[in-house]
Amino acid sequence: MKSGFVNIFGRPNAGKSTLLNALMGEKLAIVSPKVQTTRHRIKGILTDKNYQVVFSDTPGIIEPKYKLHEKMMQAVKGALEDADLALLLVDVKEDWKECDVLFSALKLKVPAIVLLNKIDLVSESTIKEAIDFFSCKPYCKKVITISALSGINKKKLVNALLEFLPEGEPFYEGDDISDLNTKFFVGELIREKIYELAQDEIPYHTAVLIREYQEKTTLVKIVADIIVHRETQKAILIGDKGSMIKKIGTEARKDIEAFIQQKIFLELFVKVKPKWRENEMQLREYGY
Repeated sequence: MKSGFVNIFGRPNAGKSTLLNALMGEKLAIVSPKVQTTRHRIKGILTDKNYQVVFSDTPGIIEPKYKLHEKMMQAVKGALEDADLALLLVDVKEDWKECDVLFSALKLKVPAIVLLNKIDLVSESTIKEAIDFFSCKPYCKKVITISALSGINKKKLVNALLEFLPEGEPFYEGDDISDLNTKFFVGELIREKIYELAQDEIPYHTAVLIREYQEKTTLVKIVADIIVHRETQKAILIGDKGSMIKKIGTEARKDIEAFIQQKIFLELFVKVKPKWRENEMQLREYGY
């Protein structure tokens, strides 16, 4: 029996959340083309009779500008400390030298596999060049090429990871696929819709707080607050005659029902909390 923590690191938008979802065969991490979508460390527990791999999707590594960013980078630090194996994810179209600087700065104490992602978007010669570039780096034990979006060979990839994991008993019993509760994922699914439907900077200024999660006989009642900085942002999220908030609610409801396999009643409110990204108490209340 092999078991260990395999933690995924990379720049914003390298495809970390898409990779976690593909490995788990479940949507655990929300995905958006906008950077800084992932704010928490999200664990996915993959259990088989011969192994248990605990994957962690981490926020993209950035220079913190707010307390919220600092919390996000603390999640990265925590994942560095308990990793048995690091997966260093590279969007093959990115600047490889910048990725190398970032990976070197992590000062990894564990083996690392460089995963070259989005290989379907570049030529064979570029892929070969990228493999040669990362293969000789001191932190890199192996380079694997993938396309997380168009599909990965899960069995082959997991087998490659198991080579580097220690023998040991599972960390988690039962068939749970994450250590996070349902309320967390419900909040994330609502936040994903804001990333999809709201423009410009609005998604970066919002948080979601699940105020009520009540399981009734026929459905689950969910009441959530969408937190913003300013009244103007509140007006945008509500929309003309409530059109935007209605759209967010409708889209989120579909995904939540698919996720929890139950009918839901979803009520959304938009609340203004100036500078919440800098407020320690509020950040804690919103789960950061």
